[in-house]
Amino acid sequence: MLDRIKALFSDQLEAGEAAAGNHGNDELQLAAVALLVEAAQMDDDFGDVERNKIVELVQRRFKLNEAESQELLQAASDKVDSSIQIFGFTRVIDDAFSESERVELMEMLWEVAYADGTLHDYEANLMRRLAGLLHVSDRDSGDARKRARARLGQES
Repeated sequence: MLDRIKALFSDQLEAGEAAAGNHGNDELQLAAVALLVEAAQMDDDFGDVERNKIVELVQRRFKLNEAESQELLQAASDKVDSSIQIFGFTRVIDDAFSESERVELMEMLWEVAYADGTLHDYEANLMRRLAGLLHVSDRDSGDARKRARARLGQES
């Protein structure tokens, strides 16, 4: 699996040059997890709580085992560290995910943003930008936020 993910580190993903609807499953997973990593790093505190939350979400959403989830998290972290923009990731997701899948991803992103118990201003800003780039309405993003907070046992 790691070899397949590493193969995706071409400039095609970052530049957003892939043709719409022509994204492989690994590319979609990498793009989604890269956005989760971006959300986790936004407050400059990407700790174990956020890492564990991402692994949990990846296992649940993509039906991967622990080792595969850890590999995907590491590959996405490396990709985010070497990337200067999130547009390439969001374009891949927007091209291939249905509306309901994009809303589900927003819910995952909110879970990561709230995983440490607080929402930093930078995280809130990122979430607004991502909702716009992923064409998720404010209402759907707000509902996803409420579901994520409820799942984490936090008040709305």
